[in-house]
Amino acid sequence: MKLGAYEGGDLFKKPRLEMVETQLIGRGITDPRVIEAMRLVPRHLFVEEALRYKAYEDYPLPIGEKQTISQPYMVAVMCEHLGLKGDEKLLEIGTGSGYQTAVLSLLAGQVYSIERIAPILFRARKTMELLGVHNVALKVGDGTIGWADFAPYDAIIVSAGGPDTPKPLLEQLAVGGRMVIPVGGEFGQILRTIVNDGRVYKTLEDTPCTFVRLVGRYGWPENGEN
Repeated sequence: MKLGAYEGGDLFKKPRLEMVETQLIGRGITDPRVIEAMRLVPRHLFVEEALRYKAYEDYPLPIGEKQTISQPYMVAVMCEHLGLKGDEKLLEIGTGSGYQTAVLSLLAGQVYSIERIAPILFRARKTMELLGVHNVALKVGDGTIGWADFAPYDAIIVSAGGPDTPKPLLEQLAVGGRMVIPVGGEFGQILRTIVNDGRVYKTLEDTPCTFVRLVGRYGWPENGEN
């Protein structure tokens, strides 16, 4: 497991390793692949320079356009719930800063990621190019309708909170596939893990959380944003 050409990040190596030990392992994250990926990905590169000293703290940070980079623990929990082995085709809804996308690039075979806000996607692409991430395809669009061109997906992860699971995403989940999505109200959700066993969608809900709103045709209306 490694990133590409990027050789920097040593200045932040110590806080990054401390983050993994205290915020992830110390709070019950056990998947060794998730732990290693988050040891490797330099989260400080995905936030603006003025906030880099906060990059490995235990909370989300603003990335502009009323969006945030997720709390490290929440990224780890969601990735662990997916149970990735390394060869999956994965769909990510909400590229955001690109941090979680970069983590997923080390955990899955191919990542397709959709972001509705173009300037945020362009910044994420530049950072991932710096890191040498090569197995990620990005596009601007409405994530609630998915990316049918490459469906079905072995795994789907949604990085914004919706009122319910968007139907198109269920339809694009492969038999045996898993989806993780925050579902609930606009200001608080719970993580929902869905498994498609070929007959029914089995659902487990755990881990209260708070994400930005999942805006789109099958999510919250854009004109309702704060």
